[in-house]
Amino acid sequence: METYAGIDLHSSNNYIGIINEQNQRLYGKRIPNELDRVLMALEPFKDTLKGVVVESTYNWYWLVDGLQEHGYKLHLANPAAIKQYEGLKHTDDKWDAFWLAHLKRLDILPEGYIYPKEERPVRDLLRRRLLFVQHSTSHILSLQSMITRNIGLKMSGNAIKKLKEEEVEGMFDSSNLVFMAQNNTATIQFLKKIVKDIEKQVKSQVKLRKEFKMLLTITGIGNILGLTIMLEVGDINRFAEVGNYSSYCRCVKSERLSNGKKKGENNKKNGNKYLSWAYVEAANFAIRHSVKAHSFYQRKKA
Repeated sequence: METYAGIDLHSSNNYIGIINEQNQRLYGKRIPNELDRVLMALEPFKDTLKGVVVESTYNWYWLVDGLQEHGYKLHLANPAAIKQYEGLKHTDDKWDAFWLAHLKRLDILPEGYIYPKEERPVRDLLRRRLLFVQHSTSHILSLQSMITRNIGLKMSGNAIKKLKEEEVEGMFDSSNLVFMAQNNTATIQFLKKIVKDIEKQVKSQVKLRKEFKMLLTITGIGNILGLTIMLEVGDINRFAEVGNYSSYCRCVKSERLSNGKKKGENNKKNGNKYLSWAYVEAANFAIRHSVKAHSFYQRKKA
């Protein structure tokens, strides 16, 4: 007898549903997010389990890694691609768990990529770098706006980055404005140091693989963006066609057309937001630093 398990995962608990090849429910229970408890629940079915399906939520690392280390065959379900019958009146965690197992039994489960555990921390480190860059940009824009609003001076982002706390003292006639500007400046410098430290840490651990070195020949892509793209892609061979990769980068239109008219949009967020950001960032750098790219952009914009 073959069995299939589905796990509907939440922040503090999970619901495990197990079915057989006739879709009969053999086990269903909600348990806390403790690996030992999950292993105890699956143990009676270990010899017959053809696969354990875990929904790809923000906290799947511990569960997938733990079950793989104990010899279970894991499948990461892509929730954005899973379609349920729209006529259903009631669904809950129990239904969702058994539905995941059912999809696996029929071999129609939309699966996500289980990124290798050993490479995941350095990839996530670059993701945190992006977070700090975004925080820094928000402070730069805030200070830029305050300067323009109070003294009518338009300062570029690069000029804002170079400002020191003592330099903003004479810019405003209000001690409160000076206080705010100094805090903005101190935060920008602090975040800048964190970003540089992260870049140094990443570069000491990974280098661009052979198949990704060609990225550096593209105007707008340097070492950090190249490493970001490489680490977000993982194994390039997991993309069967060019279109699959383009879609993963969110470079494919999500329009729903009928008779040549737009009737709405499908899931435009389906894909990797960090990879999408990297290519958008590269395009913006290319527009700023390449004459040909800038001319091309201006023609298209016009």
